[in-house]
Amino acid sequence: MIATLRGEVSQVEDSAIVLNVAGVGLRVFIPLQSRARLKIGESVFLFTHLAVREDALTLYGFDTQAERDLFLMLLSVDGIGPRLGLAVLSTLTIDAIQRAVYTEESEILSQVPGVGKKTAQKIVLYLHDRLKPSDVLTGVAAMSDRDGEVLAALTALGYSVIEAQAAIQSLPKGAPDAVEERLRLALQYFQ
Repeated sequence: MIATLRGEVSQVEDSAIVLNVAGVGLRVFIPLQSRARLKIGESVFLFTHLAVREDALTLYGFDTQAERDLFLMLLSVDGIGPRLGLAVLSTLTIDAIQRAVYTEESEILSQVPGVGKKTAQKIVLYLHDRLKPSDVLTGVAAMSDRDGEVLAALTALGYSVIEAQAAIQSLPKGAPDAVEERLRLALQYFQ
């Protein structure tokens, strides 16, 4: 019903922003990364989804149409509501979600707060045929095992999944294949 919004940020809350659209303040729940970068007074354009329930009309906003499309796919998974779908997009990047689904690594998805092992497996199963793997992912699939181990080691050391993924993505193209060496190089990202 409400596909997009353009307005000025009048308030930044813990889990949402208030967007002033033609004099009307609309509360829009957005992913954490988007919320962290927005400032009061900034003009913003969002792709939105209006969730209609008996007791509430809730707007969810996204920077890109791809984010909104993935959010809608997540909502179609049994047991995933708007809040949990937003938590997935707040914790993992679109590429990380696609990679987890494409390589069937549900343990990456289960690191999202509120997503258990069974729900993560449902997401992977349901989205596997619906998500189109990007060209980047086809090359990444071959290295997913060793990088999955590096990701697990970094998260065990206390880094968030997003931080760990950023460190893995920063590895040089000619990085050694040994997990220990890749972990050492990934740790240098944080220094």
